[in-house]
Amino acid sequence: MAKKTSRKISEKDKKLTAYHEAGHALVSKFLSSVEDVKEISIIPRGFAGGYTLYKTDEDKFYVSKTQMEEKLVALLGGRVAEKLAINDISTGASNDIEVATKIAKDMVTKYGMSDSLGPIDFQGKEPYEMQLFGEDIGDKIGAEVKTLIDTAYKNAIELLKQHRDKLDLIAQTLLEREKIKEEDFKRFFEE
Repeated sequence: MAKKTSRKISEKDKKLTAYHEAGHALVSKFLSSVEDVKEISIIPRGFAGGYTLYKTDEDKFYVSKTQMEEKLVALLGGRVAEKLAINDISTGASNDIEVATKIAKDMVTKYGMSDSLGPIDFQGKEPYEMQLFGEDIGDKIGAEVKTLIDTAYKNAIELLKQHRDKLDLIAQTLLEREKIKEEDFKRFFEE
């Protein structure tokens, strides 16, 4: 029987993961519609280097535009934290980017949440149907999605720069303890 071994993680990867997860958690703390942080960990789980869990108290029947925009900021907080703290970015944010892009695309093409394109469902349309909206409609949709992502990224940068001391403190605590529970996370913000 083969001996089970755990993955060996370099100190550099641990630091990157700590800042990445601290970025998600810290940004979320300052977003009104994002659920409270339940736990943050840099212990690998599946293919993820770490995770940030959120409390979910209720099922939401509807999701507002503001909630979706803030979700984009929370998703991009990890990537932004990597860039701010380490001055580099990693593949660790690939799932976050994929999810954020899908949310932004759905906001524009499925939920009609674009001010410039209006309340129109563009999903699943045949090419001839799309031409009804103009020849450059694909470019306009792409530009709207990019604007949503760019705005969320800038908001994440602003929040993390404003609270850089907390970002460093949370990341350092993760490096020391590997996991932060909800009660301990809340203590970072008690004055």
